[in-house]
Amino acid sequence: MAIIELKNVSYGYGANERDNVLCDVSCTFECGKIYAVAGRSGSGKSTLLSMMAGLDLPDAGQVLFEGEPTDRLDRDLYRRQKIAIIYQDFSLFPLLTVLENIMYPLELCGTDAVTAKKTAAELARKVALPDELFDRYPSKISGGEQQRVAIARALTMDRKLILADEPTGNLDSENSAAIIDILSELAHKDGRCIIIVTHDLTVMERADTVYRIADGRLISV
Repeated sequence: MAIIELKNVSYGYGANERDNVLCDVSCTFECGKIYAVAGRSGSGKSTLLSMMAGLDLPDAGQVLFEGEPTDRLDRDLYRRQKIAIIYQDFSLFPLLTVLENIMYPLELCGTDAVTAKKTAAELARKVALPDELFDRYPSKISGGEQQRVAIARALTMDRKLILADEPTGNLDSENSAAIIDILSELAHKDGRCIIIVTHDLTVMERADTVYRIADGRLISV
C-alpha cells in the first residue's frame, strides 16, 4: 500500500489552466524505496513537495496519506507527527550545538533531557557523525556534516515518510554521495519512504523510481 499518493492533483495561482503550477499529476510512493522527483527550476517539483508536506492543498484532485485525504487531516499534527522534511539550506539553529539541534524535536514533544540526549547521540552516529562534533556549533562543521545533522534531526520521531528538498544541492560530489548512501540505507534497510526533489543526476541514478516533471505535468516515470 502506498504511504502517500497524488490523484489528479492540480494547483495554480490563476483562473486559467495555463496558470497551473501542477496539472493533473498522479503518482504513488511506497515505504522501502527512494524516489527522485526531477525537473528544471519552475517545473513544479517543489510545489509537489509542498502538497505532500501539507503546506498547500490542491485546487483539484487529492493527496492521500495512508489512504486518508490530507484535507481531512489536522495538517499541523500531520506535519509534526507523520512526516519529516530535510531542506537544502540545512535549517539548523546556529546557537545550538550539533547534539542540541538533533535533540530539539524530542524536547519539543516533552522527552526528558537524558533520554533526548541519548537518542540524539544514537542518531548522530547512525548518520556517521563522530562524537567529537557533538558539542560544536553548525558554523564550525562542514556543509556535509551540517546536512547529516539535518538528517539525524529528521529521524528523531521515527517518521516513515521523509521529504527532502535538494538535500545535495549545497554539497560537493563526495559529500553528496555520502548523503545519498545514508538516505538509501534509510529507505532500503529501515523501510522508510524517501522522496527527494532534485537536479542531481547521481540521486536519479540511485533512486528506485524517478518521476520527471515539466511545466507542471508528469512527463515520465
